[in-house]
Amino acid sequence: MNWKFWKKDKTTPKKKKGAVREWADAILFAVIAATLIRTLFIEAYVIPSGSMEGSLLVGDYLFVSKVNYGARMPITPLAVPFTAHTIPFTETKSYLDVQLPYYRLPGLSDIKKGDIVVFNLPTEADSPLYRPVDRRENIIKRCQGTPGDTLSLVNALVYVNSKPRPPVEAGKMAYVIKTDGSGINPDVVNELHLESFGAVDNTTFTANATVESVRQLKTYSNVKSVTPNIAIKGLVDDANPVYPLSHPDYQLGAMPHYNWNVDNFGPVIIPKKGWTVKLDSLTFPIYGRAIAIYEHNTVKVVGRDVFINGKKADTYTFKMNYYWMMGDNRHNSTDSRYWGFLPEDHVVGKALFTWMSVDSTASFANKIRWSRLFRGIK
Repeated sequence: MNWKFWKKDKTTPKKKKGAVREWADAILFAVIAATLIRTLFIEAYVIPSGSMEGSLLVGDYLFVSKVNYGARMPITPLAVPFTAHTIPFTETKSYLDVQLPYYRLPGLSDIKKGDIVVFNLPTEADSPLYRPVDRRENIIKRCQGTPGDTLSLVNALVYVNSKPRPPVEAGKMAYVIKTDGSGINPDVVNELHLESFGAVDNTTFTANATVESVRQLKTYSNVKSVTPNIAIKGLVDDANPVYPLSHPDYQLGAMPHYNWNVDNFGPVIIPKKGWTVKLDSLTFPIYGRAIAIYEHNTVKVVGRDVFINGKKADTYTFKMNYYWMMGDNRHNSTDSRYWGFLPEDHVVGKALFTWMSVDSTASFANKIRWSRLFRGIK
């Protein structure tokens, strides 16, 4: 009997792959490799709006680390590669509605106060989008509060556990500029990067600016004063309400008068995994959204009683950690002041450095901001 029938016949010539097959194999390998790198290690991101100016500029291209906080495993794994929520140039969903439980690999560290974090936009959980967590738009903000912290804003200054957070030196906020009656030269506006510059009257102007820009602005002879344009404490902006008035879906009776605004807010306790909150007329409007939307519970109010998953509840114990995110361009940022707490399952990664920066408003010769290439983010 021939016991060597299973061995390959080395004399038989191998079939050579055709050009199409070789290209297909190469493309498949590249897609798999790129997907693994993008999912587990690092991902490119571009700054789309001015909410982080002047720390980050519109047109900055970043690398975002998935390793620092631990890579989040795909929640909707059946999707067109390298797409967010729709197929480019169409309104067709790029994913199938097959969802896996949230799981994150161990990371190098936890999110720290001051970290600049890329995450999925929480409000896209709502109507009309109802997108899964990992198919919501990516946005970027700075972490100001971590799980278990008590956070408040007093005259635009962030306090955490009753201690003031250091202001971001490169960040911007709104100012009122008073002059002697002469205008502000447009070249000065451009040179000092005065954003949202506008005239109230012949002597009064408004703009978003950095601390350094304000210092320089004060040196001009026609500028009499530059003062922060801070919302008055206790004055609610009904046209632009902050959280929880911006999401008034969870209340026991009438909504409490929180009297909060963008510059005077809280205090609120940021939920921590395992923390139990008492549910009453003051706390339920603040934490109801996280309980129902982010932690996937069925929440119903009957009279002044809260029912969670069909059972009457006076308390709730959180299953996830939460964070408080704010833009460095303090008066031009839609952030936690408007939509509340950020759940940990929305975190994408930590912004590491800018590898390219393009100014779309500049002339062709000056479009690349050379000083921002391969620059660390802090």
